[in-house]
Amino acid sequence: MKMKKYTAETMVDAMKKVRADFGDDALILSSNVVKSKGFLGFFKKKSVEVVAGFDEPTLKMEEPVLPFLSPSFESTDKTSIELKKEMFEMKTMLKEMQQSANHSRLPENVKPLLTHLEKQGLSAEFITQIGEEIFDRMKAEKKDFTHEEQYLIAKDFLERTMRDLPFGGVSFNKKYINVLGPTGVGKTTTIAKIAARALLEKKKKIGFITTDTYRIAAIEQLRTYANLLQAPVEVAYNSQDFEKAIAKLADRDLIFIDTAGRNYKEVKFVEDLTKLIDFSLDMESFLVLSMTSKEQDMKIIVEQFKAFSIEKFIFTKMDETSSIGPMFNLMKDHSIGTAYYTDGQEVPEDITEADYQTLITLLLKGAYDA
Repeated sequence: MKMKKYTAETMVDAMKKVRADFGDDALILSSNVVKSKGFLGFFKKKSVEVVAGFDEPTLKMEEPVLPFLSPSFESTDKTSIELKKEMFEMKTMLKEMQQSANHSRLPENVKPLLTHLEKQGLSAEFITQIGEEIFDRMKAEKKDFTHEEQYLIAKDFLERTMRDLPFGGVSFNKKYINVLGPTGVGKTTTIAKIAARALLEKKKKIGFITTDTYRIAAIEQLRTYANLLQAPVEVAYNSQDFEKAIAKLADRDLIFIDTAGRNYKEVKFVEDLTKLIDFSLDMESFLVLSMTSKEQDMKIIVEQFKAFSIEKFIFTKMDETSSIGPMFNLMKDHSIGTAYYTDGQEVPEDITEADYQTLITLLLKGAYDA
């Protein structure tokens, strides 16, 4: 194995140097944050020191050896996030290359469906599996399939992939409904929609706790919704406040917890949640993601929340995107289903309880439009 030490200002810069020397099959053997001595002990600068190595590749192209971070460094600063993005993009590029090679051998009349799924943002792996299933069926029956027959095969494949995942809204079996997610995804409005339905349709006594104390506007927004629903609101600035809020709302059937919208790509903010909220309570936790976000950003956020028991996803802003494939990619990769999706700001109208058949229909809609 060839080995070499690199020093750079950030992990991203170090990885560029590694790739320039060893290519994408390099192995990161160690990584550390170091500080220079500076002038007279002052003005110290942080830098990254990486030891990389290279062996002759033994894996197939679809199983690339990708760089990884040592556990001691992985969550120390933002460079780990940038590296995760680069890794995601690299994997995506390799899969797309493999996908293109696989598609070239398929009959021409199958390609409109696969092109539609690409535009929807469905993963290369997903699309290849669907294309292969259609092609294998054609070979077995020794004939070309019509677009309608291809549609049914794709629909059947997606149903088999999705049907064992959990779908549907709040179970009403647990007292606490915890709604998590990054800033700007519409958590507060989504909570109001779910709470309104619980009150109006299920006749539940509801209450709210907000831990989003970073933005006064967020507290006031929740208070406005709570006043309309004639429900109490408690504000928790710390874990002691949270315990007091739980006690005050003890008579409620359901308590909705609105968490702070932060940049949860950073581990620090995820850890802050565990210090504030008692996750041992009889609780359902939902992770809210916006369909207007980049897929690699959503993937990183889901990874950050792995320590929590996420029951289901809630996808917002469906009306602001024309591609819902990333929703399916996330569900498949993490074996997490979807509770709701939203498509507007109206409370409580613009929210739909999810089921996989409807979502598959939406994904395949327009597959053969001219």
